[in-house]
Amino acid sequence: MTTDLRPMLATRGDAVPAAAGWVHEVKWDGMRVLAHVRDGALRLESRNGNTVTAAYPELAGLVDAVGGRDAVIDAEVVAFADGRPSFAALADRMHVRDTRRAARLAAAQPVTLVAFDLLEVGGRSLLRRPLAERRERLEALVAVDDRWQVPPTYDDGAMLLAATDQQGLEGIVSKRAESPYQPGARSRDWLKFPHRRRESYVVGGWRPETGSTSRLGALLVGTPTAAGLLYRGRVGSGIAGKAGPVLRDLLAPLERGTSPFADEVPRVDATGTHWVEPVVVVDVEALGLGGAPDESGARLRQPSYRGVRSDLEAEDL
Repeated sequence: MTTDLRPMLATRGDAVPAAAGWVHEVKWDGMRVLAHVRDGALRLESRNGNTVTAAYPELAGLVDAVGGRDAVIDAEVVAFADGRPSFAALADRMHVRDTRRAARLAAAQPVTLVAFDLLEVGGRSLLRRPLAERRERLEALVAVDDRWQVPPTYDDGAMLLAATDQQGLEGIVSKRAESPYQPGARSRDWLKFPHRRRESYVVGGWRPETGSTSRLGALLVGTPTAAGLLYRGRVGSGIAGKAGPVLRDLLAPLERGTSPFADEVPRVDATGTHWVEPVVVVDVEALGLGGAPDESGARLRQPSYRGVRSDLEAEDL
């Protein structure tokens, strides 16, 4: 069984393919994992290769759901709130490693493993087999339960895009039915069509709340490029409540004396900022960027903080 795998990644598409030979899936608002079942044990590996099994004890039964067979499944860990996927609900669980706390959270807010690809089974690699065959074998392998499911694919991508928009879901992914699995590659055989403009950014600093010297009020974020970390703006919305103290504790050990941004941060944003090593990745929703995204002056429009991505590193962006 191959142990060094990374998930295949989708490219943002321009138009949903209408031609034959494509299948379309719901895009889930969760955490991407590879589920390794081997010798009767489950190991969940995040997109950046970290083992996150301890955070989700309610998924241990997947071993029995695949009949105890060795397998590697590409999937998404999803937390539902009011019947819809909620990344905010999942964010409370992504960083937990203490087994007792993980068990309490699993009882109060259980997650679901949404499986959509089968990379290996019984010690045999399926990477070169077409997606249609991998999906067929996945559906035959996994005994569906409340804690794991294999959602259907659809032939009509335009219909699915409209339906997911109406239902408030994240979007869809369109995949070429004959495509092999390319570990770690961002391929145009998989195209993503999100409804919301959510992207990941690297934190380069934080500013305290007005009238406070310790409470975190806003993040300064940027995009890693060949020229360095380019400043994209200040994110203050979404940080009120428990998010601020959690971020403050996470960033405190990373403080540094100078800005990590390659370009100049406007004085209005830089004044009073605590600079940090650019290693923490967060998700931000916004109305896009003002100006061309490849220009250093582009800024996020009406950004809102959505959560820390412990499954991603700056290099992944």
